[in-house]
Amino acid sequence: MLRKCGLCPRGCGIDRLAGERGFCLAGREARVALVSLHHWEEPCLSGNRGSGTVFFSQCNLRCVFCQNYTISQDGAGRDVSLKRLGEIFLEQQRRGAHNLNLVSPTPYVPQIVAALIWARAHGLALPVVYNTNSYETPATIRALAGYVDIYLPDLKYADPRIAVRYSAAPDYFQHAAAAIEAMVQQVGPPVFGNDGLMQRGVIVRHLLLPGFLEDSKRVVEFVHRTFRDRVYVSLMSQYTPVYRAARFPEINRTVGETEYSALVDYAGSLGVSNGFMQEGGAAKESFIPEFDLRGVS
Repeated sequence: MLRKCGLCPRGCGIDRLAGERGFCLAGREARVALVSLHHWEEPCLSGNRGSGTVFFSQCNLRCVFCQNYTISQDGAGRDVSLKRLGEIFLEQQRRGAHNLNLVSPTPYVPQIVAALIWARAHGLALPVVYNTNSYETPATIRALAGYVDIYLPDLKYADPRIAVRYSAAPDYFQHAAAAIEAMVQQVGPPVFGNDGLMQRGVIVRHLLLPGFLEDSKRVVEFVHRTFRDRVYVSLMSQYTPVYRAARFPEINRTVGETEYSALVDYAGSLGVSNGFMQEGGAAKESFIPEFDLRGVS
């Protein structure tokens, strides 16, 4: 998969094993920027001990408002061997994490699978969460069968004009929709333990952008019409105008309470019952992790 990289819809076809780099700039080894216990995921993932997040560097989108731009766009992080990646996974289990949460994993699927095989052979038993922007191919999702228990995909936009303006991906929706369908087919409907934590399933996230309520309604309507109660929906209000957002005046502000309430009300009017809302006050730069290589070495 790395010899002629086609892990995402960019289809760069470059030989990463020979040192070539495509659109996302990911190389031969997985690059990790932060390993942490995260307490601010959806409640069924964070629980009371936290979700064991592993933040990967590099990204196949170019979101102008990316909160994690220092790692997704600037590439901050450290390359790790397959064995070290497996050790990181096991360390999250020893810290008491409820699950292993792989954040922005798409460029490193082959390395992740190899590290999971090693870690499971050495005792890893946590549910694995695949936390993605959804700009994936169904083939990549199929390659994760048996390795991922919970998918946590974004569905960012319905309108290709918005997707190209803010993420340089005019074909985003068609690929993300197909990828999410593959995820649902693979892991099936949501399964929860007696403790209320998700053990298997799909949670589709959508971040409301300021001024784009109608596009968000299209996203929510598509998810509900297509998947019904086979997925949970997480509606997010935490948009924070960082990175290059100031160059786009229409999104250079936070989301208003009225906008977000209108989206939540719309979801309710459709009959969406399996879902999560976000409390007010989440749109702060203080909620953005500090990518200081903790837990990497």
